[in-house]
Amino acid sequence: MTTGIELVRPPTLAAAVPYAYAAVTDPGRMVFTAGACPLDADGAVVAVGDVAGQTRQVVDNLVAALEASGAGLGDVLKTTVYVATTDRADLHAAWEVVRAAFGDHDAPSTLVGVTVLGYPDQLVEVEAVAVRDSWNEPAPPHDGETVTA
Repeated sequence: MTTGIELVRPPTLAAAVPYAYAAVTDPGRMVFTAGACPLDADGAVVAVGDVAGQTRQVVDNLVAALEASGAGLGDVLKTTVYVATTDRADLHAAWEVVRAAFGDHDAPSTLVGVTVLGYPDQLVEVEAVAVRDSWNEPAPPHDGETVTA
């Protein structure tokens, strides 16, 4: 069993997904998120057919996963943005929402058009790598369902 890895499952995000939303590890408290999806708290895809609308939900979910891991958008080292499209206008629409959310923190990112994503009607997914050198509390936050592997 590997020690030093904390799998994070925030109670504010859909519980029905078969994965942790983030993993935190030493050294430097590295945070690796799963791809944030356009799911509401019940696990339903929102804003069907609307790239920008889905991206807003994706960013909200990414922020929730990062915050539950003791990090924020300003701690992100790199993102990967996936958009199920062959139209560059859709890529641009998703990117505009992501960039607006990050503000002046222009971390490296990869923007990719893909054929299909995991949930029916899903158009956008964003994953991130972040780092926290220390926690604001004496220990990482726990939601009661966090699993240490």
